[in-house]
Amino acid sequence: MRLGLRVFFGFFLIAGLSAVLLLKVFLAEVKPSVREVMEDLMVDTAHLLAEQAADEMDADGLKPGSRLAAQLQRYVRREVDVPIWGLRKQSLDLRLYVTDAHGRVLVDSGQPSAVGQDYSQWRDVALTLRGDYGARSTRYAADDRSTILVVAAPILKDGRTLGVVSVAKPVASVQRFSDRAERRLYWAGAALLAASLVVGVAVTLWLVASVRRLRRYAQQAQAGHAQAPPDVPGELGELAHAMDDMRRRLEGREQLEHDVRALTHELKSPLAALRASGELLQDELPAADRQRFAAQVLDQTARLQTLVERVLALSQLEAQAGLGERRRIALADWADDQLAHQASRLAQKGLRVIWAERAEVVVDADAALLELAFGNLLVNAIDFAPAGSALELAARTTPTGVLLSLRDHGPGVPPQAFAQLGQRFFSTARPGSLVKGSGLGLAIARRVAELHGGRLGFEAAAPGLRVSIVLPR
Repeated sequence: MRLGLRVFFGFFLIAGLSAVLLLKVFLAEVKPSVREVMEDLMVDTAHLLAEQAADEMDADGLKPGSRLAAQLQRYVRREVDVPIWGLRKQSLDLRLYVTDAHGRVLVDSGQPSAVGQDYSQWRDVALTLRGDYGARSTRYAADDRSTILVVAAPILKDGRTLGVVSVAKPVASVQRFSDRAERRLYWAGAALLAASLVVGVAVTLWLVASVRRLRRYAQQAQAGHAQAPPDVPGELGELAHAMDDMRRRLEGREQLEHDVRALTHELKSPLAALRASGELLQDELPAADRQRFAAQVLDQTARLQTLVERVLALSQLEAQAGLGERRRIALADWADDQLAHQASRLAQKGLRVIWAERAEVVVDADAALLELAFGNLLVNAIDFAPAGSALELAARTTPTGVLLSLRDHGPGVPPQAFAQLGQRFFSTARPGSLVKGSGLGLAIARRVAELHGGRLGFEAAAPGLRVSIVLPR
């Protein structure tokens, strides 16, 4: 079963069981509570009538001309039609009867013919005459399920019990109120269950959506597509950032292992050449050979020094979070100054520099970093350009920034290798040789462009390769 369904069913089961149990407990308390309230009111009524009857009774029963019987008969004949919280009451349901000290009926509003009968064995009368709380419940008939609640109160006068007033009321008269409350509770329970369903669906969708975002992030990280962790609140957000930290550490470890292998490979060739030249120089050699091997030692030493310097420079750039001192640079004039620094190397290969496009553009940049990037691009172009060829420069504006490009007329780069250009230790062989560069020059240039908020672009030329530093205005 999918995670969303498991969460939803679990939430719905808990909410549903809670709602059902709450309804059962509440409903189990409603009917008894209604009867308790009803009995409480009947006790008040019985004692009120007992005080009224005490004024009209003596030891022999009701005094001649007692008004109590007539009042009870008028009460029975009274018509009512009143709304009580949306339900109409159209009958008076109290039955009142008065017995003397021996339990004989003196007045009975429900059964006038019962006058004179002996009610002394009835529980409400017997308990009250004994001095206890007299109450009972009974039915109209053996086959009738309707219950009557009877509450009695003693008629006291001068410390003597003259009789008993009993108040009877059918529970069915208030049953409709409890039935209505029960129906409302059922509807409230159904609404609560429906609300739980909606909340459960919403929580499930939110949770599943968050988990799916984490899953997509993990899948893309596994595929090598680095991206920011999803913005998810709570513990899932903490999990996302923990996954991102773990990904960065793993990538850093893999990158370190790759760089160590590549650096080891780059060091092997010059070290092997140095070793061979050193061994040969230990022997007796003609002056010309000695001179040639000594020059090779110097060349390989310079190569190692350049490699170390570029590795250190790239490491510093990758650890750098922002730019240093920025100043406004007139790009074309600044490029002329950089060409002057490489005049000897250009002259050694007979290279000339031409401006294919020269616009007077100004950029706000870190001059030291920009010089480092352009210097590496210029050295690469000189190494790959055929002797006697031309290097093309261009400085112009773009819709979003400024561009400084440099093109050589060398062998170029296969289109399938463009995606790897700018990665450390990736390079192609130089013309007329199987020796490859370290690729650190392009990596340095790309990092400098990124620190400026720009990019390093590559474009195939026929012949050669055009490399562009694109910077924001």
